[in-house]
Amino acid sequence: MDKRIEYKNLENLKKKGDPVIIFKVVREAEAIANACREMGINVTAFCDYEKRNTLKSFCGLEVIHTPDLPHRFPKAKIIISSQYVSDSIDRLSELGYNEFYSPIRLLENYDVDKYDHLISRSYMKTQITSITKAHEAYFDGNKIFMRSLDVMITTKCSMKCESCSNLMQYYTDPQNSDFQKILDEVNIITDHVDEISEYRVIGGEPMMNKEWANISYGLIKDDPKRKVYVWTNGTVGPKDEQLELLQGKDVSFVITDYGQFSRNIENLKEKLTKFNLAFVATEVRNWVDCSSLRKHNRTPSQLQEVYKECCAKYLYTLLDGRLYSCPFIANAAKLKAISDNPANYVDLYSDSEVVKRRIKRLVGGVKFLPGCDFCVGRPYDATSKKGYDGKGNIPAAIQTKEVLPYKVFK
Repeated sequence: MDKRIEYKNLENLKKKGDPVIIFKVVREAEAIANACREMGINVTAFCDYEKRNTLKSFCGLEVIHTPDLPHRFPKAKIIISSQYVSDSIDRLSELGYNEFYSPIRLLENYDVDKYDHLISRSYMKTQITSITKAHEAYFDGNKIFMRSLDVMITTKCSMKCESCSNLMQYYTDPQNSDFQKILDEVNIITDHVDEISEYRVIGGEPMMNKEWANISYGLIKDDPKRKVYVWTNGTVGPKDEQLELLQGKDVSFVITDYGQFSRNIENLKEKLTKFNLAFVATEVRNWVDCSSLRKHNRTPSQLQEVYKECCAKYLYTLLDGRLYSCPFIANAAKLKAISDNPANYVDLYSDSEVVKRRIKRLVGGVKFLPGCDFCVGRPYDATSKKGYDGKGNIPAAIQTKEVLPYKVFK
């Protein structure tokens, strides 16, 4: 067990005079704050790298930009609400902190139905399950654990965002993925992984693939314990029969609200409510600029810094029979914008032992990937220039009329 983080002795958090900080501002952090109040733990504030320009308070408490935390509370005890436990501890340790707590015990008897949360009760329950699994896997270092698997079912999108981080703006002939092939490939991955907390059905816009509901249902049918999340931009209205197929299944919807562009969002919410399907809608007005394709010729140490600072390096992505660690490299490879380097992915149709060994390496044994050299970086903190040479925060979902050109690197 990692001695840097504690999960049993929560009484230490009750000592008067010691500030208690929750890191980060995620949906399940609200439940953690409520559980702290129930146990008599006085939470001082939240902190987050990414919320500097968008959120000043959360659940009635101040949100502090993480680099400012040492100036405000240099002796803080920190509860890790992030599912990326190791990354969180590493980053906070660099700021001088050494006392960390897991919320496992805080949440084990938490009564979701007792509170009105910012998200639905059903969705909160799935988030609590996810963070619990993530922390349990962290304490069990022998497990191959994936916080999420992005199941990319189409490169078609209903929007034309010029700065899409998944590179949809470059596809001249977007295609849907084959229904059964996707399910078969997911099963290959799960045969070699101990735990996948979330299966995320994505695109493009996943509802552009008319089989999106059958794929989501198929994921659950193959393993009823799976938690499936459909990520949509609120532009496409699903058919009643599609939602009826998913009714009563552990399928939730994550709706990214792009304002005027998410033209069907209210209709979508009404339908999801009608069929008792959990959902959360999040307004997004800014992105981090990270959609440029260019070769940087970085040194290994520079590539390590890019990878270390990247907030997308654990967004494991299934695309065309390959498992990638992030959607940028997955789509850059599919576009043939970068050379076909086997070090960037796991070929799921290789020998079974090779697949298992390479998945284990991809999940826990890399310091950077060759494909990182073609990315400007995707940092937790867009105001930082560590491992990043993009433009920082930019307006989200600026539309382009044409498919954008890109350079092919050999």
